[in-house]
Amino acid sequence: MAKSQSATLDRKKLMGDPIMMTTIVLLVVLLTVFILYPLAILLVDSVVSENGLTLDTFKRIFEMGSFRRAITNTLKVGFLVGIASSLIGLLFAYVEVYVNVRSKFIGGLFKLVSMLPVVSPPFVLSLSMIMLFGKAGIITRFLLHIYDNNVYGFWGISIVQTLTFFPVCYMMFRGLLKNIDPSLEEAARDMGATRLKVFTSVTFPLILPGLGNAFLVTFIESIADFANPMIIGGSYDTLATNIYLQITGAYDKQGAAAMAVVLLTITLVMFVVQKFYLEAKSTATLSGKASRERMLISDKSVKIPLIILCSTLALFVIMMYICVPFGALFKTWGYDFHLTFKWFGQVFTRYKGFKAFKDSFILSLIAAPITALLSMIISYLVVKRKFKAKGFIEVVSMLAMAVPGTVLGIGYIRGFSGGIFGTGLLQGLYGTGAILVIVFIVRSLPTGTRSGIAALRQIDKSIEESAYDMGADSFKVFMTVTLPLIKDSFLSGFVTAFVRSITAISAIILLVTPSYLLITVQINELAEKGSYGIACAFATILIIITYGSVLIMNFVIKHFGTSRHYKAEN
Repeated sequence: MAKSQSATLDRKKLMGDPIMMTTIVLLVVLLTVFILYPLAILLVDSVVSENGLTLDTFKRIFEMGSFRRAITNTLKVGFLVGIASSLIGLLFAYVEVYVNVRSKFIGGLFKLVSMLPVVSPPFVLSLSMIMLFGKAGIITRFLLHIYDNNVYGFWGISIVQTLTFFPVCYMMFRGLLKNIDPSLEEAARDMGATRLKVFTSVTFPLILPGLGNAFLVTFIESIADFANPMIIGGSYDTLATNIYLQITGAYDKQGAAAMAVVLLTITLVMFVVQKFYLEAKSTATLSGKASRERMLISDKSVKIPLIILCSTLALFVIMMYICVPFGALFKTWGYDFHLTFKWFGQVFTRYKGFKAFKDSFILSLIAAPITALLSMIISYLVVKRKFKAKGFIEVVSMLAMAVPGTVLGIGYIRGFSGGIFGTGLLQGLYGTGAILVIVFIVRSLPTGTRSGIAALRQIDKSIEESAYDMGADSFKVFMTVTLPLIKDSFLSGFVTAFVRSITAISAIILLVTPSYLLITVQINELAEKGSYGIACAFATILIIITYGSVLIMNFVIKHFGTSRHYKAEN
């Protein structure tokens, strides 16, 4: 009865707040038009023909040998990458949380490895793999004298994706392991259990839902990845590359739409399991913080092998990233290793580098604050308000996380160059910079929203209620009370959106027109042609920009953040 009265009171308060009502309506419209509509158009395209509803398109694509191979290839790579990334990530997190590592150097290595994939384009390691282990690779050709090594295909994609995605698992497991109460494990130790027995009987069951969660996250990332299979896949097609080739090579838009629906179905099923089952189960299993200090492993027979293994892997990953700037400094990779700056010069003279960096920077800089603000507004509505469309806003805003970039790109092509809006209300959108900005926003929205929700749940409701009692409306409360308290999350969302936008490739490669030149598209095209020197020069400058952005964000949060003052007082 009390809950019913409270819900009625919340609804009355909401109906009497025109700014809040307008915001909710606008969000529902924007999420419907720019997320649900393109996906719905793909589904309609794949089942509707001149003769009405039909499944002939699906029948046709499943009869194509190349498509069946692509599905098999994609699932094989996805499962291997998901398992390998989860296990390596767990190993790194276990060493950091459970092993007595006093070396600041080791800690710095781990921190660097976790940050590098965030600030670099998604296909940088593919370039490195080719330059180190290809036919003209430094390691294979010049150190091992192997002249016919084939780095392309299944193993090339799997290794590159594993090295790219395992830091995500490492960050997930680090939080999970830190939240395990040490007294549970120490009780087993007191009863005579070995460390291996404690891990298998206590620690592992507690993190099992988290392990499944990490596997599904990396599995989704792997099967949705476009750039790495495109560069290092060779003739080993995956679903993402097959869809791209179907629309750019075969000009079969209906077939590409059907393929996109198949890929989307796989990722959506995995996303639903990950989001609504494993994530909830993981949260329920590991609630609260550790109640006492953990006794770290100091036994050298365990400690030294684990540290050596993780350090070796971390140094190998860092070496692969370092390979990129060196690739830009050598005269001809694999043949002439004299140092030169000619590739950096050609970035701006021959390959329109100024335009590429200007277009990428401006579009990303426009998308970043809009994404950060939208994320905070959605987070605020989800955490602090009760209304009928709340579930719709939360689910749809998170949905973009499960939609592969290539699928979203085709949805936008079909939706805004020919669909309802392509012939009416938003006819002029396709081919403009605005559609690229919208894609950037949609792709980064889930990350910012998750961060905002986590921050808002730490704020006591009474702080905002006191502002309401003094006569402030919802807009004033959000801008003057809530937003300053979550400024750290806002700034983090801003920089994350900027970095994700400026390094994006799969979602925008089908939407870029000659009017706009984006850095990642340039790098992808140059890598496909084998122009590794100039591709590395572009990638090096891009990494410097993104890494600089992260450093600036960390400095601003450290010195000008307000959330930390609130946390200190509470």
